[in-house]
Amino acid sequence: MGIGGTLHIQGLSIDWNKIEKDSYLRKIDSIKTLERLSFRKTITFFVGENGSGKSTMLEAIAVAYGFNPEGGTRNYHFSTYDSHSELCDAVRLSRGYKKAGWGYFLRAESFYNVATAEDQYSRESGGRPQHLHEKSHGESFLEIVQSNFKGNGVYLLDEPEAALSPQRQLTLLMEIVNCAGEDSQFIIVTHSPILLGIPGAEILSFDDGTVHAIEYEETDSYQITEMFINNREQILRRLLGES
Repeated sequence: MGIGGTLHIQGLSIDWNKIEKDSYLRKIDSIKTLERLSFRKTITFFVGENGSGKSTMLEAIAVAYGFNPEGGTRNYHFSTYDSHSELCDAVRLSRGYKKAGWGYFLRAESFYNVATAEDQYSRESGGRPQHLHEKSHGESFLEIVQSNFKGNGVYLLDEPEAALSPQRQLTLLMEIVNCAGEDSQFIIVTHSPILLGIPGAEILSFDDGTVHAIEYEETDSYQITEMFINNREQILRRLLGES
């Protein structure tokens, strides 16, 4: 499936001298002691509890690579709210020998803004507008994926499952695996036990104070989902205070 193929981004280093002494980045346990991070597979997942720093790291990689902080291709230049951290200024990427021919930064939280820009850029370039706002969130999200995922690309995805049903997550999984098999690289922040199940992908946890590799069965997404499915009635009684 090409999980160990071409790496367009081999890793990164962080120059902490470029980050303010009172920056909140120095208070994120998983990041504050991190100086280097290497990627070994063409599909890498960032996992961890909310606030653990995984989306902050993905955003810094995206901006350092040349993407718009709110998402889109490297050709997108718009801003509705400047909220990205200074980490991108301190991150230096180690790039592979082969230059990627395409790429996309797709984040759930700013997808509305990207969809608006997508239609605007299509009209300005004389192309056919996709009218993404006229479709459901999940439909428009998948259309962006299917029209932008190509071989020899770099794709950074932040919680892509947020817009998708379990069935559509399986569709996304197949798109990711097929594209990775054509010399593309993915770095994905997710809580989805479906996406995390991609065989051969590397999973990096941002929990427990460091960034470290874990197995699929060690992720909270897998363990909590399995526990709930196998013990649903007992867990609900306990949570809802029923005898």
